[in-house]
Amino acid sequence: MTRAQTNPVPDTEAHRTTGRTPGRRGRETRERLLKCTAELLEKTSYRDLAVVDIADCAGTSPATFYQYFPDVQEAILALADALTSEAAEVTLLIGNSKWSGKGGFESSLELVDAFLSLWERHRPVLRVVELATAEGDLRFQSVRTHFLNAITKALRDVIAEFKRAGRHPKELDPMAHAGVLVSMLAHVAAHRYGFEFWGIRTNSIRDSSARLLQAGITGKR
Repeated sequence: MTRAQTNPVPDTEAHRTTGRTPGRRGRETRERLLKCTAELLEKTSYRDLAVVDIADCAGTSPATFYQYFPDVQEAILALADALTSEAAEVTLLIGNSKWSGKGGFESSLELVDAFLSLWERHRPVLRVVELATAEGDLRFQSVRTHFLNAITKALRDVIAEFKRAGRHPKELDPMAHAGVLVSMLAHVAAHRYGFEFWGIRTNSIRDSSARLLQAGITGKR
């Protein structure tokens, strides 16, 4: 499994107890704590993940952990917040791709691959985000919404263009349509190993997802 990655987080958010902007060592400590949190999530349920485990992995103390995060969930939320910048890369791909003609299917495949790759890189964190969202945790629900909303809006804009060109029914809501397509991608990405357990190969999942995506975007029958 690909190791989860973390992105730099603004210094203003780094030290929650003192309110001071941390120096280089403080930033390094925080990043080390986040890296260890991501690594431990790969093999431990987030409910079983303890502050002492993260601190031990990072070579520091629980007291130091609490200088940066009030609990384990807040550390996971910091990891999840960093996904927004990677979602922006997917939105750029959507905006810069050719969706009609012969290149439309290739663009759809590229989008599916980009989404699956993003999910795989951060699978341990996104697993927690999905579970906590389903349980009604509004903090994780907000992170998930922001993470997927940019991608949904980018697809909405492309779908709206095809609607104006008469490729979609007048009553179609581009945002709702885009939301359904992104939900499909998220579900496929989250359960790809379950599909493989059923004997469905990843290449077949990619192909089917891309065909549904192209049809959903362009209205092509």
